[in-house]
Amino acid sequence: MNVMPIIADSTEELEAIFKDLHAHPEIGFTEHRTAGVVAEKLKAYGVDEIHTGIAGTGVVGIIRGNREGARRIGLRADMDALPINEETNLAYASTNPGVMHACGHDAHTTMLLGAARHLAATRDFAGTAVLIFQPAEEGLGGARGMLADGLFERFPCDEIYGMHNMPNGEAGKVGICKGAAMAGASFFDITIQGKGSHAAMPHQSRDPLVIASDLVGSLQTILSRNIAPLDTCVLSVTQIHSGSAYNVVPDSASLAGTIRYFKDEVCQLAETRMRELCAGFATAYGVTINIDLRNIFDVLMNDADLSDAYMEAAADIVGRENISGTDEPATGSEDFADMLKVVPGAYCRIGHSGTTGLHNPSFFLDPEVLPVGASVMARIVERRLAN
Repeated sequence: MNVMPIIADSTEELEAIFKDLHAHPEIGFTEHRTAGVVAEKLKAYGVDEIHTGIAGTGVVGIIRGNREGARRIGLRADMDALPINEETNLAYASTNPGVMHACGHDAHTTMLLGAARHLAATRDFAGTAVLIFQPAEEGLGGARGMLADGLFERFPCDEIYGMHNMPNGEAGKVGICKGAAMAGASFFDITIQGKGSHAAMPHQSRDPLVIASDLVGSLQTILSRNIAPLDTCVLSVTQIHSGSAYNVVPDSASLAGTIRYFKDEVCQLAETRMRELCAGFATAYGVTINIDLRNIFDVLMNDADLSDAYMEAAADIVGRENISGTDEPATGSEDFADMLKVVPGAYCRIGHSGTTGLHNPSFFLDPEVLPVGASVMARIVERRLAN
């Protein structure tokens, strides 16, 4: 690995930052301590401007190169953790019960700080680096919050780049998927208002549990009978809540879940059919069914040319043999997609030796990847602002 010297010399500090952030995780829009650490480090590194409080807890740092240039390259990292109880037994495990960095955002933040240290020390580029530390990526709308707070009006970018760790056991492997790389997502809540009764007299009820069970199965026919076979769509019911006693038919039930898609028209079709099915079930069973559908993530679109540029930069650090420019799309979602709708750019995946999946209470991120990711992020700035 051709890790940049300043970053290589900072390896111990980066690992200490990472472990500190991991031990003190914060849920989206409450990342006050994390934002404070970020701002403190940016100041210590000599970053030209530090702006805090964007969308509540977001931070932006500005670094100007040592040569004249009007172009501005954005680098983005997310900062929030998940409502998961950690089960890793690490010495630096979460000290906040029920909250864990189970997706590696602590590492992403650390990598961007490492890139900031190198860029502020060398300034070997013509133009400006814009460092974006984003809150609330995990379904809470942090990217949209920063955009609504005037992110790109206040800090214009010509291109923007992001990165996500991948626990695939392949340390230092960097991959990218051009075009539609990560799925868009809508979340839904369905409430069935039926009629309760004594469990021994179910004929007096309009049982919402029976209706909910039938509805879950019928929703899956949207994928098998409405969505074209070559169009990717996932519809998962992930919650069902109803009842509180053994001998009572409840009067209501609720369902919740998510749709994942790569084409807006596919999502629109799925949502239309969901509403139609809910209306039909309400009529058939003589109950009231309300459905709330809301878009949470857009489809993440990687610019083809900028994806190539990103992989060229990564190859300088990890070697061309460790680069893949033909990764498959992922049905997971990422709200960096919202920034990419405004500014062209690319989002890559960097492998590390961990193998436990993301969003798992036993997730482990190998800190050895920190200087590698930091170097890749710094290198894309230097390459894109070379002249």
